[in-house]
Amino acid sequence: MFVPLHDNTPLRVIRFQFVTGLLFAINVAVFLYSHIYLDNQAESAFATSLGAIPALLTDHAVLAPNLELIPEPATLISYMFIHAGWMHLISNMLFLWVFADNVEDAFGHFGFLIFYLVCGIAAALAHSFVVPASEAPLIGASGAVSGVLAAYLLLFPKARIWVLLFMKLPIPIPAMWALAGWFGFQVLSVISTDASQVTVAWWAHIGGFVAGFIITLPLRGYLRSALLRRYE
Repeated sequence: MFVPLHDNTPLRVIRFQFVTGLLFAINVAVFLYSHIYLDNQAESAFATSLGAIPALLTDHAVLAPNLELIPEPATLISYMFIHAGWMHLISNMLFLWVFADNVEDAFGHFGFLIFYLVCGIAAALAHSFVVPASEAPLIGASGAVSGVLAAYLLLFPKARIWVLLFMKLPIPIPAMWALAGWFGFQVLSVISTDASQVTVAWWAHIGGFVAGFIITLPLRGYLRSALLRRYE
């Protein structure tokens, strides 16, 4: 749909988005490790061991003992840091880097980390609720990043975002239109795609976004006023 390039919202409280940077670095490091140091078979086992598998979370299946690297509930966090390919990683990291710094600015470093992880967990649970018997591992940061997009939409709806529309045309558009359009695209994709042909975890995106929206909405007034007050 579009690729975010830059926004015009400055940091007002924190000096640097340390948590966003740390999340970015961990995602890249895990990706490089799995794609450079592991062969195809080991990489697949790595994703299966650390990905969030709905059938395991809902007790529809049992993981082979040799693949049990961590307790199954812990995969609700570990799955966020594994990506299938370069484009999967780059697209998630672009959205994270453009939007997460300002959300971290609003929530604070620790608050943002908790917010990010909760949105990612909610995304995996939403996906598992829809396809409880699926044995395909859910991987990627998109569910957690979706929650960040919801928070940005509520906190900075009038911000201008430079995006690459349809991968060709760079234009500035209001965050409200860009992110509402992004969410609408996720919903449309769920409605229009045959469930048996789904290769993208649309419900994880929707679940993460809804979680971010629910968490941020009651705090929006406080967070926005705190940003303005500290900026002044």
